[in-house]
Amino acid sequence: MTDSHNSGQHKDREAAAAEVRRMWQPTPSWTQPDPNDAEPAEEKDEQQPDALSQEFPADSWSTPAAGQPVDQPAPWTQPQATPPAPSWTQPVAESAAASWTQPEEFDEEPVESQSTDTAEPAAEHPDQTPAAPNSPVFGGSSFHGSGSGLGPEQGPAGQPQPGQAGQAGQRQAGQPGQPGQGGPQRGQGGQPLSPAAQHFFPQGIPGQQPPQPPQNLSFRTDDLIQALPLPREAPAERGVRSMLKLRPGSAERSERIARATAATAFRRPVTIVVANPKGGSGKTPTTLLLSGALGQARGGGVVAWDNNELRGNMHLRTHDTNSRSTVTDMLQAMPMLTQPDARLGDVAAYLRHQVSGQYDVLTSATTTYAQIEANDFDLIHRLLSRFYKVLVIDTGNNEGSSNWREAMKAADALVIPIKWKSLSCAAAVQMLEELDNQGPEAQRLIRRAVIAVSNGPGDVNKEVEKQLRPYFESRAAAVVDIPMDMHIAAEGPLDHSALQPATRRAALELAARVSEQVTIALNAPR
Repeated sequence: MTDSHNSGQHKDREAAAAEVRRMWQPTPSWTQPDPNDAEPAEEKDEQQPDALSQEFPADSWSTPAAGQPVDQPAPWTQPQATPPAPSWTQPVAESAAASWTQPEEFDEEPVESQSTDTAEPAAEHPDQTPAAPNSPVFGGSSFHGSGSGLGPEQGPAGQPQPGQAGQAGQRQAGQPGQPGQGGPQRGQGGQPLSPAAQHFFPQGIPGQQPPQPPQNLSFRTDDLIQALPLPREAPAERGVRSMLKLRPGSAERSERIARATAATAFRRPVTIVVANPKGGSGKTPTTLLLSGALGQARGGGVVAWDNNELRGNMHLRTHDTNSRSTVTDMLQAMPMLTQPDARLGDVAAYLRHQVSGQYDVLTSATTTYAQIEANDFDLIHRLLSRFYKVLVIDTGNNEGSSNWREAMKAADALVIPIKWKSLSCAAAVQMLEELDNQGPEAQRLIRRAVIAVSNGPGDVNKEVEKQLRPYFESRAAAVVDIPMDMHIAAEGPLDHSALQPATRRAALELAARVSEQVTIALNAPR
């Protein structure tokens, strides 16, 4: 009776010792199943994966290798109600991982100091092997994968052991259910994160990613301005479209483009010359129309100058606002006006300001003893260029006068007013032929010329227009038709607010075409 009782206690001690060795062996039973402890095929088919293996189907510690039997997992591998602690999801330095993965010296003594009675029954279970002296205490891929990045198939230096390199390569290549694409994410020190850590950090741990190369960014002003979004188009200002807050029509949009072109900012003061030797061809009205269109588009900074050598008509076609002074009075005050401290107000005292067109006017001499010469032209042109951005010069009828020729030399653009009448067109053709013989500069001025057709009542000859329009279109840069306006035909002071809308639109188109040619002249190499 006593022997049987002692025999039962001995067997219980043997079972307890086997369970201890089972718990502390280097390779747990859930990753390396016992080949002898096979289960029936029916039980394998009926076995369902636990919740943790469903969440991480590719983890080596939850899914057994193909073709190997599954042993009963240890109690601590069962899924918990609470999420796993962040300590095993964060990568740990190798020094910290080695402190708990390397066995202590006193861990080896209990195994070696076991009694003979406990060690003998171990032979009855060949599947149980004692822990190696240098094996980790907790030998499992779940701890190594999340801590130091070394699985059970890797040694202390991170090198795969023989016979298990294939399994390590399969895990590193990524399984179908593994989070992340293109290989495992790297943690601190370039070590791969465990599948569980990649589930929480699919892009890697924040603050521990390798530095990205700087992008090629340009901080030049032109590039930054071009990168800005274009401003939204303003709604229509006229008609039904303005009431409905719609976009402007084609006519209003082209007018906006012409106004913007006329307001081009030139890099220096420019000179526009209006010339036709035939009297009565519309030089003075064309000069005032062009000056008013430029002044309204640019907001000022424009002066119209009557450069007739004697008694022009501009003083009769403009409003006498503040002064009756002429170019003769300005020449007499030239010593004072050319001083370094001279101001625009000092010069404006000798000019007429046209409110509706936002431009100033310098009228010609009205007496016979004050004829303008080339030197006088140079002094006045230099003075006006100091205070005005655009100079529109109305010329006389004498092509041989010195001030006429000086105006042509200073011109950046040429405007030729004509009427569809034989004498007006013949004088313009003769002037073009004369300029064509003056050299390359005059020839370039002809190619940049703009023809302004301004007809009065009964001035249109259809046969002359049919024959000469193709000629002017081939010689000049553009031909602009200004409709007949009774306000201009009245030959009184020209008020831009009293013009017909079609006339103002034609004047704006003339200003836009002239501004285009001035821009070409400024950009052309000399």
